Amino acid sequence: MTAFTISLEPIIHITDEQFYELCRANPEIKFERNAAGDLIVMAPTGGETGSYNSEINADFVIWNRQTKLGKVFDSSTCFKLPKGGDRSPDVAWVALERWNRLSREQQRKFPPIAPDFVLELLSPTDSLEKTQAKMQEYMNSGVRLGWLIDRDNRYVEIYRIDQPVEVLRNPERLLGEDVLPGFVLNMDF
Repeated sequence: MTAFTISLEPIIHITDEQFYELCRANPEIKFERNAAGDLIVMAPTGGETGSYNSEINADFVIWNRQTKLGKVFDSSTCFKLPKGGDRSPDVAWVALERWNRLSREQQRKFPPIAPDFVLELLSPTDSLEKTQAKMQEYMNSGVRLGWLIDRDNRYVEIYRIDQPVEVLRNPERLLGEDVLPGFVLNMDF
């Protein structure tokens, strides 16, 4: 199953509050919105992708519990990006001082903040081009480091602010650089 994109903007404009209420009224459906305002109905992941994503998320949670530097979020969290779009990365991390600047209401709804780090895990039903466009949305909104992992083709795209995308083939590990100090993700393709 693949994601479906519905262009609403020429006909109707959905406000941020209406989008939030749409998601709350339909908890069994995962929605996103791109920067152009298109509504995206996301497909559920298969077992292999879901398991791998859980393992990766656990690595981030363990690292974050040790460092206490920020907040880790799973793929159920939708972020209201500053440059437009409401997106749910497979893994996201926000530095604690930035997270604490948000009001309690902002933290409870779709946080209006670009994560410092995002990870997208390409599943067999995902379009590489659409996922790369999503990564660019993140970067345009101020994400400092992003990883797009394609397990089937055994490569990773690394996104950094104001730098060309770096492609790694068969990497053994990924480093969190200065965004996630001391974090290492051992790649198990």
